[in-house]
Amino acid sequence: MKSLLPAAVLAAGLALPASALDLNAMNDAEREAFRAEVRDYLLENPEIIMEAVAVLEQRQEDAQAANDVSLVQANAADLFEDGSSWIGGNPDGDVTIVEFVDYRCSYCRKAFPEVSQLVSDDGNIRLILKEFPILGEQSVASTRMALATKLALGDDAYKAVHDSLISFRGEVNPVSVKALASDLDLDGDAILAQMESPEVDAIIAANHALAQRLQISGTPTFVVGDQLLRGYLPYAGMQQVVEAVREGG
Repeated sequence: MKSLLPAAVLAAGLALPASALDLNAMNDAEREAFRAEVRDYLLENPEIIMEAVAVLEQRQEDAQAANDVSLVQANAADLFEDGSSWIGGNPDGDVTIVEFVDYRCSYCRKAFPEVSQLVSDDGNIRLILKEFPILGEQSVASTRMALATKLALGDDAYKAVHDSLISFRGEVNPVSVKALASDLDLDGDAILAQMESPEVDAIIAANHALAQRLQISGTPTFVVGDQLLRGYLPYAGMQQVVEAVREGG
């Protein structure tokens, strides 16, 4: 309490000898009087507690932000240049957004049209998608289909499958994979043949390892410049972050 509430301690200490401000030097009676003064002061000025909590929370937020910057910088190569993730938007954009996505995540689905709109409206954002299945077998199956499509059929086919899977609510199995592929004029057999490949396994494992190093445990998570945004952020909020990163860069 002494370190968090200097004003309260000072006010209470006015009623005591200067030497008595050292709690270890107080006798029992002085210590009890000091505690009573502090208690009375807090009861009369309860807003001080909220002020102290606000200061503590701000310090924690600042420390987390600084730690996030260090984590992003330490993992920059795997975030921005891994050679396996889909890259869209403006490949030469001045701001990069990396999204860790799970197709069965309701907030990823909510964010999808807004992120797409932001990238389109801005025109100078480089978007990187990181497949991060964490919500069960169907998340993994969806990710396997998307990654298999990219490996077998290329980036354009991947984006078409990604956009379909983000709103798909059925079960991902061989029948539905072929049906989805057919709807998109893609080779379903080629996708199925790649879904259980070591290459797909390796990408999923690498993305999970990267997320662990970045202390990411949920989706969607965004990396914007050197900032980590854990959770859904509406269009206007994302736009503000992009502009702040752009101005700071």
